[in-house]
Amino acid sequence: MNDSNEMLRPHAAPDMAGYYSSRGWWGDETFRGVLKRHAATDPDGVAIIEGDQLLTWAEYDRRSDSAAAALVQHGLLPGDRVAVLAPDGPLVHVLFVAAEKAGLVVMAIGPRAGEREIAHLVRASQASTLVTAAGHRDDEFPGFVESMRRDLPHFRHHLVATDAGPVTIDGVAIAGVDGAGVDDAGVDGDELVALLDGRGPGPNELFLLNSTSGTTGLPKCVMHHQNRWFYFHQLAVESGGLRSDDVFMSVVPAPFGFGLWTSHVTPLLLGAPTVVLSHFSPKTMIAAIERHRVSVLAAVSTQFIMMLNEPSLGEHDLSSLRALFTGGEAVPRQRAAEFEEQTGARVLQFYGSNETGALSRTTLTDDANTRWETAGHVIDDMTVRLIDEAGNDVTSTGGPGQPVCLGPATCLGYYDDDEANRTLVRPDGWMTTGDIALLDGAGRLSIVGRTSDIIIRGGKNISAPAVEAEVLTHPMVALAAAVAVPDPTFGERVCVVVSSVDGHPLTLEDITDHLRQRGVTKEWWPEYFVLLPELPRASGGKIAKAELREMVKQRFATEGS
Repeated sequence: MNDSNEMLRPHAAPDMAGYYSSRGWWGDETFRGVLKRHAATDPDGVAIIEGDQLLTWAEYDRRSDSAAAALVQHGLLPGDRVAVLAPDGPLVHVLFVAAEKAGLVVMAIGPRAGEREIAHLVRASQASTLVTAAGHRDDEFPGFVESMRRDLPHFRHHLVATDAGPVTIDGVAIAGVDGAGVDDAGVDGDELVALLDGRGPGPNELFLLNSTSGTTGLPKCVMHHQNRWFYFHQLAVESGGLRSDDVFMSVVPAPFGFGLWTSHVTPLLLGAPTVVLSHFSPKTMIAAIERHRVSVLAAVSTQFIMMLNEPSLGEHDLSSLRALFTGGEAVPRQRAAEFEEQTGARVLQFYGSNETGALSRTTLTDDANTRWETAGHVIDDMTVRLIDEAGNDVTSTGGPGQPVCLGPATCLGYYDDDEANRTLVRPDGWMTTGDIALLDGAGRLSIVGRTSDIIIRGGKNISAPAVEAEVLTHPMVALAAAVAVPDPTFGERVCVVVSSVDGHPLTLEDITDHLRQRGVTKEWWPEYFVLLPELPRASGGKIAKAELREMVKQRFATEGS
């Protein structure tokens, strides 16, 4: 494959693969292979559900074959990067598998990404092609695609895919394989096999890039191979007692790590149906749980809190639920207890990151205190330890320290970003997390802080310095600081505190309008705003963020926000 695999493992020697395989953590299967098996043995079994749309295993396989053939006929070569931007419905999963079958590397982009983030990820991944879903933000893309063609020499085409299978390049239909296995160009089953033969990546090779949540500004591209997710799947099955007769529902965006395993990986490997929502709302989610008798739900803490706050909750029978996997942010004890009381399901979580995979977890057999107040027991296979600021091991004392790890769930590093990889991976090979944790005598982690200046809103990491840099481009802003306002639903919301040029009047709307015009991703837009004559300074002249955090906390708590 043409995918630069020589640079793909900055954190561990390649011979680790043999050790992980010998332990049964890694294997030689692929997602496309598992899908082919389900299509052959259970063709009419339901794979993906959205509303009234049911995608069987056979249809999932055929449609991904069709899209894969179209991508190959388009001229994409093994190892080429293709950016995929689609809502969290069945199509995004079809496209992920299609790219795998065609031997391409997916640059998975969240459906709410702003134009600047999309262009950055296309540039960073060197993607030649952007694939979007028909009807998804169509009004935005003609001019935007033209601007990317002008600015990015490697970017050539915009493909549009539909749920039914047709694919167009810049509005012109191209050949593909239809549901019957034969297309207008006469590609039959044998020709399809020949077309795709030998193109797919192996389980230890790069198959997908997704983005960080932007803890230090514009997102970096995290490199994934499939075996890390086969291993994570084993952890999930053990933690939740997952079975092939479960019905999954994931309302976490598919391109990110949490959404990837809960909607794309584990249901596929179990052969279980999964319910997805192209457009999330708590009311729709609750109704779908009842309608499809969902037994395993995946949602970030904000989403299940919104579910608990939904007035229609009591009108629905949610007795089918037995497990909720959550995370991405702190899990509030009171709301977790309320969820378990109202649904009878256990609230479970993994602690880790898109880069590290899982370092700790809670399980069905853990007591309530462990499930609700800690990040769970450390996973032995991940050889987790705590280090202090000087890099000294403080595991034996229980910390506080930054969790670091080396194990079978870690990613391959950041794509084509040596500087970021030096930050992510220590010289001794251990991968860092950016959090501060305590480890108790029972081997349970508790996250108590962060090493980076981020705000976590609804499970999305937002870089405070990156928000500040964008706000400072407003011509009337002299100084800016972004800080978190605690929020009972989203965990935290973004507040910007600014001083203006010559005391010029500014409002929150002035700032958000400016960011909108700059194409800044909406998650970065502030929801609270404070204008001060000048920003307080700490010793050394830096902005006193601790003072600002306390000030905005008191101010907006007083206002009842």
